[in-house]
Amino acid sequence: MDAPSDQRHDAIATALTAEIDRQAQAGASRIDVDALAQAVEDVIAPSPPLAEGKRPSELNSTNDD
Repeated sequence: MDAPSDQRHDAIATALTAEIDRQAQAGASRIDVDALAQAVEDVIAPSPPLAEGKRPSELNSTNDD
């Protein structure tokens, strides 16, 4: 595998491991597949940070820094 594929694979494996461990610690009797899918989704395309900076349409000459 090339480096980006290795990084993606490692990130997915880490997310799955963490979610399975979390479920085990919570005493789950079955694996929550939806939670696993969400963990992978979060790693592949994380949510953008809330309220970071300004949108281009919000900038003007006085706040364009």
